[in-house]
Amino acid sequence: MKAHVSSILLGVRDMDGAKRFYTEGLGWKIKNDYGISVFFESDGASPVGFYGREGLAEQVGTSPEGSGFSGLVLTYVVRSEARVDEVMSEAEKAGATVLKPAGALPWGGYGGTFADPDGYVWSLAYSAQGKDQPYAE
Repeated sequence: MKAHVSSILLGVRDMDGAKRFYTEGLGWKIKNDYGISVFFESDGASPVGFYGREGLAEQVGTSPEGSGFSGLVLTYVVRSEARVDEVMSEAEKAGATVLKPAGALPWGGYGGTFADPDGYVWSLAYSAQGKDQPYAE
């Protein structure tokens, strides 16, 4: 198995609310809306989509219940500290919970974290140290 993710599918409790958060709040564009699942334009990266939480849990054979930190963090690397601040602000205005405000990171970069309305954790980061990073934009 290669170190590659073909797509990222998030189980959401409120499909319409999740779509509003990502489209109206963060400016994502819907590529396909199948009713039970939604996929967004990916600009060549691994596609991100949603599926109803209970249906997705049933599909993969697990319980839809869960609480606390799942151990999964979605990382979004940008090209400036200012862009980190902009995205953090957009997310908060859209209804995200800021978990760690943007600021200097222990490893020398700059970043912050937020949780979307379903609790998925997004880590935003910038580092002047490397030029070959997997930039999201």
